[in-house]
Amino acid sequence: MAKEISKSLDIVRRDGEVLSPCFRSPYYPFAVHSGSGALLFDADGNTYIDFSASAGVLNTGMCHPAVVEAVCAQTREMIGYTIGYMYEESAVELAEMLCRIVPGDFTKSVAYGLSGSDAMDGAIKFARKYTGRSHVLSFLTAYHGTTYGAISASAISLNMHRGIGPLLPDLHYFPYPECPRCPWEQSPELCALECLEELQRALRLHLPPEEVAAVLFEPIAGDAGLVVPPIRYVQALKELCQTHGILFVSDEVQQGMGRTGTWTALEHFGVQADIVALGKALASGLPLSALVMRKEIGDSLEHPGHCFTLAGNSVCCRAALATIRIIEEERLLERSRQTGLWIQNRLGEMKRDFPELGETRGLGLSIGQDFLHPGTDIPDRNGCAKICYRCWERGLILTFLGENTLRIQPPLVLSEEQAQSGLDILADSIRDYRAGRIGDEVLEFAKGWS
Repeated sequence: MAKEISKSLDIVRRDGEVLSPCFRSPYYPFAVHSGSGALLFDADGNTYIDFSASAGVLNTGMCHPAVVEAVCAQTREMIGYTIGYMYEESAVELAEMLCRIVPGDFTKSVAYGLSGSDAMDGAIKFARKYTGRSHVLSFLTAYHGTTYGAISASAISLNMHRGIGPLLPDLHYFPYPECPRCPWEQSPELCALECLEELQRALRLHLPPEEVAAVLFEPIAGDAGLVVPPIRYVQALKELCQTHGILFVSDEVQQGMGRTGTWTALEHFGVQADIVALGKALASGLPLSALVMRKEIGDSLEHPGHCFTLAGNSVCCRAALATIRIIEEERLLERSRQTGLWIQNRLGEMKRDFPELGETRGLGLSIGQDFLHPGTDIPDRNGCAKICYRCWERGLILTFLGENTLRIQPPLVLSEEQAQSGLDILADSIRDYRAGRIGDEVLEFAKGWS
């Protein structure tokens, strides 16, 4: 288990001297150097199985040959020339492809950006412009990004809001349907959707629905712990939006591009969005985001309302086109569903030996595994931190979210053998934790998402 990590530790030390800590949630001193598929290599040459996919970015794995070839071929011709003034074919080809794969029985329009955060900012702008309304509904525990609009719509951490106000006005937060932690203590099969009633009550009493532009919704509440809402809740929310002319925005930044076994996670719920936000995995690690929306919505905002000089960059667009082809040709949607089901079943078997493993939930290869103090429903956050640290020491890249959710989001190209090896490492790490073989000193480094 002991590894040579002197180069990695030196990079961590140098990082601390020159980089702001504002953008990192540290888990362990892993300095990534290279990788292939679902394997990563650190600066010292150690090998790791990847259960993180760079926070859900590398759906096609690290350095897929087809993505590398597309990038290299494009850079030999042109790295990029702004489509803010000019025209370039790859941006058109990708927009045509996105209009094909993103569900919606309507004519679509695409707007590019650089990150999931700016995509959510754009969704707010387009929704307000198109509807002529100002209010936007979001959810408690939502994470939509860290640009000003996205951070204003997020309600998961005080650290995101503290000391940077005033934030974007007319944002309102309502309970997300977290059935295992239902504050009304209702059964998801029998409840009266009390969580949605709070939103409905606000529309009846103090928030005029004709002044609400959009609902921003995560089909899976990713950073809240990969929470999957009930289908009937999502369908009722969509119906409510239709009744009042409120746009339904699906934040697919983390869950889109095949992660859940479909192109968009919202497809699992049988409804369509008016605006879909894509990012992260869209270009297999290169900075690109896209809004795919009803054409009349996309046509409502005039230039330069959502213009970025580098958005729709030709290298990024070629990488995204290659990404889509890989997902289709290698049948990664099906593979995500099959491998995800296999992992969830294996975690279910592990619970016989490890009662600390609580609820397992997810769709495709977006899986959350709760970790509890034995014999209780009490979250064990320190346990998560220690286990993820020991997993890294043993050769598995695994992170956790919130108070106690292990985040299992590997590349879609993960093999069954790699999945098995990764879960074996997790089991061994839990054993080390139970035996007290992971010291408290690791908590000084392993802060996690907060």
